[in-house]
Amino acid sequence: MRILNVSRARAVTSAGGRRPLGARRSPASRWRAPVAFGLLAAGAVLTVPAVASASPYPSPVIGHVYLDDGTVGTNTISAFDRHADGSLTPLPGSPFAAGGAGSGAGLASEGAVQFADGGRFLLAADAGSDQVSVLRVEPDGSLRLASVASSGGALPVSIAVHGSLVYVANAGPADSDYTGFRLAPWGSLAPVPGSTVTLPAAAQPGDVLFNGTGTRLIGTRVGTSQIDSFTVGLGGRLTAAPGSPYAAQGIGPFGSQFRPTDPDQLFVSNAHNGTGLGTVSAFTDSGAGVLTSIGSSPVPDQQTAPCWVTISPDGQYLFAVNTGSGAISRYSIARGGALTLLGSTTVSATGGVGAVDPGISPDGRYLYVNESRIDAVGAFAVSPGGDLTELPGSPIPLPAGATPAGIAVN
Repeated sequence: MRILNVSRARAVTSAGGRRPLGARRSPASRWRAPVAFGLLAAGAVLTVPAVASASPYPSPVIGHVYLDDGTVGTNTISAFDRHADGSLTPLPGSPFAAGGAGSGAGLASEGAVQFADGGRFLLAADAGSDQVSVLRVEPDGSLRLASVASSGGALPVSIAVHGSLVYVANAGPADSDYTGFRLAPWGSLAPVPGSTVTLPAAAQPGDVLFNGTGTRLIGTRVGTSQIDSFTVGLGGRLTAAPGSPYAAQGIGPFGSQFRPTDPDQLFVSNAHNGTGLGTVSAFTDSGAGVLTSIGSSPVPDQQTAPCWVTISPDGQYLFAVNTGSGAISRYSIARGGALTLLGSTTVSATGGVGAVDPGISPDGRYLYVNESRIDAVGAFAVSPGGDLTELPGSPIPLPAGATPAGIAVN
């Protein structure tokens, strides 16, 4: 899944003031991460506070956090400056128009927003208009619309990116599929001929993603509890692995991540086992795309509805966000891919229920969580041992009308 880093110096005037010298912005790539639980948007405010900083001096801006707001009619993208101390402040001009329409509801998926082309572009699913928007990431982190394209189906919910190759998972019951595109240097999307893989109407794809080398692609079928596995050809078309789709190791395979340090290790959350019965599976993904269980997989997380997962950049820790029980499960990952549950951290606001997509900073020091039930973003510090501590001032509200899905951190 995919980190690229590009840092650019910035001294840009915003809201009448100048950003401190030394503040930097760095568009980068993806850390991924919709809601099948009927979560209702809470009232939001127009004035968005920041996560409090313990220092009396402004902390330098070192990156950004973006969320797909999913707003009805004109979809928007919320953008935040990400500071060195982990705090967030709204980016001037946020939210930015995405170009398509949102659905006004959370999406049952991970990966609704993704970076592309070394962080030059942000891709966002427009579930209300069956489109995908491409937005140029400016040096100050603001967004400018480059293009909008048909998603190749209905209800796009997840986006996978490797180099110029893009795949979109469409979850509409009548047009459920994976469809491939090529991203041009100027930001337009062109369909890859013959790339569409049609899915059964009940499949309800929840996530689509490439491994770190772009040679394999995985898709989760939440509705039928299966995992699609493909090899990726030179032309960008997919070939199903022998035995694909595979039966998941639990009900409702949902979020998934390849280990950043090993493109052959795949981890998938199993969301719908029942109250307190969530699990996370670990697989080896062979060169031919064959999935083989690792160790004692699946490993219980003792929580409810682990729908979204992310892995630290060093590959040592996996974090699973439990939408039903409002906690983030923490696992260590052994060299061979075996998982060990370390414990769980409660998300503070409203008992944490409704927390969804996570994204982790490229240095692995901070974890950000899309708290879609209350239209906010949670911020956590990650200790060297994988423990989480929620930052002062977290969560940070999103703009009025947001029903957020996906989160991208650079």
